[in-house]
Amino acid sequence: MIDRSPRPGGPWAGTLVAGLFLLLLTACGKPPEAPPMALEPVAFTALAGWADDRQDQALSSFLRSCAPLARRDPEAPFHKAEPAAGRNADWQALCRQAAATPVEPAAARAFFETGFQPYRVLGDGESEGLFTGYFEPLLHGAARPNGTASIPLRAAPGDIVTVDLGQFADDLDGRKVRGRVTGDRLEPYPSRGEIERGALDGRGLELLWVDDPIEKFFLQIQGSGLVELDDGRTLRVGYADQNGRAYRAIGRDLIELGELTKEEVSLQTIEAWLRAHPDRAREIMDRNASYVFFRVLGEAGALEGPEGAQGVPLQAERSLAVDRSFIPLGAPLWLETEAPFPDGERPFRRLVVAQDTGGAIKGAVRGDVFWGAGDLAAFVAGHMKSRGSYYLLLPRTARPVS
Repeated sequence: MIDRSPRPGGPWAGTLVAGLFLLLLTACGKPPEAPPMALEPVAFTALAGWADDRQDQALSSFLRSCAPLARRDPEAPFHKAEPAAGRNADWQALCRQAAATPVEPAAARAFFETGFQPYRVLGDGESEGLFTGYFEPLLHGAARPNGTASIPLRAAPGDIVTVDLGQFADDLDGRKVRGRVTGDRLEPYPSRGEIERGALDGRGLELLWVDDPIEKFFLQIQGSGLVELDDGRTLRVGYADQNGRAYRAIGRDLIELGELTKEEVSLQTIEAWLRAHPDRAREIMDRNASYVFFRVLGEAGALEGPEGAQGVPLQAERSLAVDRSFIPLGAPLWLETEAPFPDGERPFRRLVVAQDTGGAIKGAVRGDVFWGAGDLAAFVAGHMKSRGSYYLLLPRTARPVS
């Protein structure tokens, strides 16, 4: 994890302190180090494309995030690692205002401009970072194994122990360790390869059965998806738990092995390589020791969207996965990047809400756009690896929480 430098004075009090440190470090002949995350206040007029966005769509997403927020202690910090985010009470007041705001463009834009202050997010002194995409894949399967569907999607085992490190240190907020207890020790849970070779067999964890191990692999990377069953039903499955092993990007492995170049890597080229090399596919997939367990969320037609880390349904092109050790879940962000469509790159500038996380989403300026379901969503998400920046919207009423 990148260490988070404490900033008890918040974004307003950092200039003088930063200047003193600069003088001290320069006198010692050492270059100053940029903080892992910093916030610079800007005006809404500095947000490129703000006046052209449909903020009413983001308002709908923000209202979804208000549901879990309403259950929080009003006096507790909204985000342990970001003092400038204020207290839960600041956000609960905005949620009440949002609920009374008509869901139409002009009213929604006025709500955000009146209630929030935008801040440019910098990570290690840089305002630009990597933005990728994810989507909701469609698999084919059955409720019971048959000659076609024989690859299990597993439910979460009952013996996974999760330790929330944020309870022990504020700068570890959002970090968790998972494993299982053996005797009096917490040990790593079996890896992907060990599970696929039978480490959990015989425990009745099989939830559904699908017909393609590669599609299952990508479903685990995406974290949620649809399974069309042989009885005509289509079920939505969502993330239930994870084995605690570190996520390893398969694209990086294929680059290191010389199988693909950095410019060639996309979801589509990775899938094509795996299908063209069936004798090596399992070994390459097992290099990613992370293994995701699922739960059935219900029939697809009755649900708004897959559930994100905040426990609310995600909205296509309005929900963003972030590194929650830097960015608080439920916070709006103005995103400025590019998106790869079949006819070429297009500017992607819009208001999104931090509602999800991901094993590969690490850093102060790093995001993963949820694109929804379908062929177009798969294309854009699979090809997206764009440079961009974002602005964190915090309540104007918030005061830094020490």
